[in-house]
Amino acid sequence: MNISQFAAVCEVSADTVRYYEKQGIIKPAPRQGNGYRKYGDADVQTLRFVRGAQALGFSLAEIQNILPRLAEGKFARADIEQQLLKKMAQIDEHMRQLKTLKKELQATFASLTCKPELPVTTPQSTATDSGSGAGAAMAKKAFKKPAAKIS
Repeated sequence: MNISQFAAVCEVSADTVRYYEKQGIIKPAPRQGNGYRKYGDADVQTLRFVRGAQALGFSLAEIQNILPRLAEGKFARADIEQQLLKKMAQIDEHMRQLKTLKKELQATFASLTCKPELPVTTPQSTATDSGSGAGAAMAKKAFKKPAAKIS
């Protein structure tokens, strides 16, 4: 099959196929006499694996490290388990970071003291006030009440 057929079967664009080839994610397809690329079933399986791994959160660099061992039949279940456990640990850490960020956003939101129709203001305070983190402190500095104008 040519590149457009291959891309359609794999549900990607032809540009994505070319990008993956350029990055070494998939092997460049041999050319036919007319210059068109020629892809086979093994290429479809490889690209579907790549897309599936991406859907699970694996980066192209991580996938690129797996593909040679997979192609050689040297990627055992233990290897898969190790990769999946590592990815789950990364996700757990990212979730912890996101929870911390959410708390900072909530603290910043709670520190807003002006009415919704008025310009944003927060109480004049320092970053060491209890209940305020770095994000709240930064917001308080950024959203300070404007100084009274002297006429």
